Amino acid sequence: MTEDSQRNFRSVYYEKVGFRGVEEKKSLEILLKDDRLDIEKLCTFSQRFPLPSMYRALVWKVLLGILPPHHESHAQVMMYRKEQYSDVLHALEVIRFISDATPQVEVYLYMHRLESGKLPRSPSFPLEPEDEVFLAIAKAMEEMVEDSVDCYWITRCFVNQLNSKYRDTLPQLPKAFEQYLNLEDSRLLSHLKACCAVSTLPYELWFKKCFAGCLPESSLQRIWDKVVSGSCKILVFVAVEILLTFKIKVMALNSAEKITKFLENIPQDSSDAIVSKAIDLWHKHCGTPVHSS
Repeated sequence: MTEDSQRNFRSVYYEKVGFRGVEEKKSLEILLKDDRLDIEKLCTFSQRFPLPSMYRALVWKVLLGILPPHHESHAQVMMYRKEQYSDVLHALEVIRFISDATPQVEVYLYMHRLESGKLPRSPSFPLEPEDEVFLAIAKAMEEMVEDSVDCYWITRCFVNQLNSKYRDTLPQLPKAFEQYLNLEDSRLLSHLKACCAVSTLPYELWFKKCFAGCLPESSLQRIWDKVVSGSCKILVFVAVEILLTFKIKVMALNSAEKITKFLENIPQDSSDAIVSKAIDLWHKHCGTPVHSS
């Protein structure tokens, strides 16, 4: 039996007896022991498998550039990150822009705005659309990442990735969504078009906010593993799978307003299954990255 077939046999066995992911966890631990972390292999692993929760923050910080690939530098770099966090926080307190009553996610937003040179004159200024995106992602990240310093840096770099690396791709996702929904269920797409709902779907919630505020964090982090590691196209397949999952409900609605309202507030109990099927759909249409440890 070859090494690959042995690995596949073990994976199937582990899954059958309830230990799904044991082999993957071992594979990731091997990658994380390298003196210099291999960014490409970590990206490939994250594209293929969900990250174990105990390693997620570390892998995200490395992939987002918060930590360097070299292990020996991690402690010192995080010390600098903490000092920068404290300095920016202190500056906001000194100018009385924040207080003890300011919600933590808003503190993160103002810190980000101050560091970007875009702090408004007063906290009472109306929020920009980009601020709403930041707050939604920060609120979800707060549920995933316990440490406030880590939470701020991951949120900030995640949003920066959306605004830079994915800047040209995100506006194209609605068209891709329409294309793949047509391949999976053309009748469902025809119904959306007949109701004039295609242009009114919650694309901002789905694609700009990466489903923050739409799906529970336990499901969301599996999607964000893919976004952080290089694919925002996964968002398209989550949207497609939501439509396929709730097809009967959507087909029974006869107006764009009702369809959009429903999709903005989908039942949460199906979210894990939706994400699993969406990842399968993504692999089906886009292939599976090859990972070699």
